[in-house]
Amino acid sequence: MGTAAIEIGDLVKCYGPVRAVDGITVRVAAGEIYALLGLNGAGKTTTIRVLLGMIAPTTGTVHLLGRPLRGADASIWAEVGFLVETPAAYPELTVVQNLRVAARLRHLPGHNHADEVIDRLGLAPYANRRARTLSLGNQQRLGLAKALIHRPRVLILDEPANGLDPAGVVEIRHLLQHLAAEGTTVLLSSHILAEVARLATRIGVIHQGRMITELATTELTTRIQQRLAVASRDLAGAAHALRVAGHHPIIDSDGAHLHVTDRRALEQPDQIATLLVHAGHPPTRLDIEQEDLEAYFLRLVHQQDPAQQEEIGR
Repeated sequence: MGTAAIEIGDLVKCYGPVRAVDGITVRVAAGEIYALLGLNGAGKTTTIRVLLGMIAPTTGTVHLLGRPLRGADASIWAEVGFLVETPAAYPELTVVQNLRVAARLRHLPGHNHADEVIDRLGLAPYANRRARTLSLGNQQRLGLAKALIHRPRVLILDEPANGLDPAGVVEIRHLLQHLAAEGTTVLLSSHILAEVARLATRIGVIHQGRMITELATTELTTRIQQRLAVASRDLAGAAHALRVAGHHPIIDSDGAHLHVTDRRALEQPDQIATLLVHAGHPPTRLDIEQEDLEAYFLRLVHQQDPAQQEEIGR
């Protein structure tokens, strides 16, 4: 994996009897994009707050760029950029004024840092608008610009796509990929499975404060379950035609759809459509459905601890 830029070892954070983070270990190499993926309340933000020194861990270790966070001097933050939850700004100052203040607070030399990040984040049309008048998406862009203004070696982001429209999400994805290619290490949290799959190189799946699994993004597509959803005016007839052709359709409990999960059907849905048309049962709907994040998590939890799955379902 190369030199570790971020190391979290057996991290525990308790609030009274509640373990918000329960023994998480993460190692992120320089230039890698690592995503903490989890449902709301899984422990992602708490982990990031510990990583940034905002809250102290109950037990465990944190290293940034090879230096232990506990006892580190303030110079370490000259190499770390971050955005946690709601981006903060001076509401009565313009975008460019906010960024110039951020540059001065970081004692950055020269006067072009604000202009650079404005161009990079697509904020030029809003440079002279007061921060309080910005949309949620542009507030997020401003927060990202402040995180990047000092060209950090490590970038830590909590839900960076929050409030962005689809075009903005794509822009931020390309920006983070470009930064990683230049050597910046990115650790981010998200609950958006599809975007994480496109952006990250590795994923840590967190549930109820625990790391359930780690995997390379390339493995994700093989783990997420898919099924071909079929509707027809004669569902029983369509199911029979599929069985005759060697498929194994299951009629949904609502009686409105049937599902096929074999690889042949998923890879060639057009052949399923042709088969049903020739059998006299043309499909009125034919879609590939992908398991959503919640279903994926609950399946992972069930695989590891069926008793815990039963508790979640109550």
